[in-house]
Amino acid sequence: MADVNRGNRPLSPHLQVYRLPLPAITSIMTRITGHALVAGILLLVWWLVAAVSSPGAFEVADWLVRSWLGFIILTASAWALWFHALSGVRHLFYDQGLGLEIEDAKKASWAIIIGSVALTLLSLIIFFIS
Repeated sequence: MADVNRGNRPLSPHLQVYRLPLPAITSIMTRITGHALVAGILLLVWWLVAAVSSPGAFEVADWLVRSWLGFIILTASAWALWFHALSGVRHLFYDQGLGLEIEDAKKASWAIIIGSVALTLLSLIIFFIS
């Protein structure tokens, strides 16, 4: 039987040494944004249900949606939706075998990050102008 010294060896790759590549981070963020979209959906559904329930319920829900907390939740949800959608487009390219090289994946990750921020800002501008 081999004498294996398991207690003194570092984990490989150790979290303090290894840095996740950008495509891995955006992949993880895609999963996180998919789950985070639930917060915005719950807020909007509550607001809609309150609108058909009673004026008092709608007043409470509308106050929260129009508050700074509601603005942050809805803005973050808009960003998460754009990020998640752009990541889905990237995966459509991956399914076709395109963009799988390391440099292409990095460029696509930056495109998702920049695109999601730009589209969120554009959405806010269109919302507040109209």
